[in-house]
Amino acid sequence: MNPVVPLIMAVALFMEQMDSTVISTALPAIADDLGVGPITLKLALTTYMVALAIFIPVSGWAADRFGAKRVFRLAIIVFLIGSVFCAVSGNLLEFVASRFLQGMGGAMMTPVGRLVILRTTERKELVRAMALLTIPALIGPMAGPPLGGFLTTYFSWHWIFLINVPIGLIGLVMSAIFLPEIDDEPPSKLDWKGFFLLATAASGIVFGMSVISLPALPPATGFIATLFGILAAFLYVRHAVAVEKPLLNLAIFSDTSFRVATAAATFFRMATGAFPFLMPLMLQLGFGMSPFESGMITFVGAAGALATKFVAPRIFALLGFKNVLLTASAVVAMLTITLAFFEANTPHLIMLGILFFLGLGRSFFFTGVNALAYADIDKSQASQATAMSAMFQQASFALGVAFAAVILEFANHFTDGELTVAHFHIAFLVVAIVGLASVLPLLSLKADAGSEVSGHRQ
Repeated sequence: MNPVVPLIMAVALFMEQMDSTVISTALPAIADDLGVGPITLKLALTTYMVALAIFIPVSGWAADRFGAKRVFRLAIIVFLIGSVFCAVSGNLLEFVASRFLQGMGGAMMTPVGRLVILRTTERKELVRAMALLTIPALIGPMAGPPLGGFLTTYFSWHWIFLINVPIGLIGLVMSAIFLPEIDDEPPSKLDWKGFFLLATAASGIVFGMSVISLPALPPATGFIATLFGILAAFLYVRHAVAVEKPLLNLAIFSDTSFRVATAAATFFRMATGAFPFLMPLMLQLGFGMSPFESGMITFVGAAGALATKFVAPRIFALLGFKNVLLTASAVVAMLTITLAFFEANTPHLIMLGILFFLGLGRSFFFTGVNALAYADIDKSQASQATAMSAMFQQASFALGVAFAAVILEFANHFTDGELTVAHFHIAFLVVAIVGLASVLPLLSLKADAGSEVSGHRQ
């Protein structure tokens, strides 16, 4: 395996993952500049996620039709143009439209980046490659808030978008030099009806969950949008069964490894998606920390994620996917429960230690579950698998944030007052149970599942 290839993908994915959270701490400053309220500007956060949801389903078809390398490089260009437009936006409409353009680019970068890895990496090297790709997915959301706060405080909010330009240009040059030309799969006619139904389903669910958790609009709007999304998903299932070549073929779930990995990852990502929402709020509202201080506390999880890269291939080869994933899920759930005992006087060293091992456990889980999902996937199905995985990923993260917000609101309703540390303690306990549910599908795995990829032998 050429290590430069997953590194290029990792840099691009880091840029996309970080950008989805980097503006959270800069919202008041951006809102003040654009002359709107911070709550209204949360539409920009929602717009970005909706664009991801709409265009991820078609990413696999585009890669097959026009070539994965070409689509990946075009996605970076679209993302960079959107970033520049965000920086020069003068009103809310321009800013929201620019975020949508960014989301279009990001929607292609994530699944097509994985597709490039699958088509250029031997199965025995897949764990090593996924370890590299897992790092940006974990570091990005943690790096976003402190970086956004730093740039906004000491420079201006415009730089949280302009910083993407040099990173993206490096990615373009590196991909032109090092990414191999990948043989295109035989192109098929685009399933327009399937695209419409999937786009409606994914965007309705993601938009609805985002509105519920970030109420820029009345919560009823979020519930209605979510119901429309679920209805569209049901209609797509009927459509996919009836046509010969649907946009995303549900037959891919007949692959046991892919089905189990997707189900386990959905529960785990719900819990992981709730964490970046709950932890900074508890540190800031409950413990009185500044956004920058709380960001530096939570960022230690990135160090745990980085540490995984060096040991993951050996651990999976020694113990196998099933044992490592079950252990990682249980450990992360137990460590999440400990967060329910954090108080303002808890020593920072203890906080940092627990968050470090949380990052380590999450990285092990995502490295393993991502590799397992593609362990038995034929290269002709790779574009379908990466698009399907990316779509479930966005929906489960959005569901996690919305779920955490509903827990806080529910707990606050019965205490009839402002949010307290106790509310966050309840939320972390519930989130830990949701994350632990990822164990259930994993129990059905055979002991030697994915052994060709992990290198594990009984």
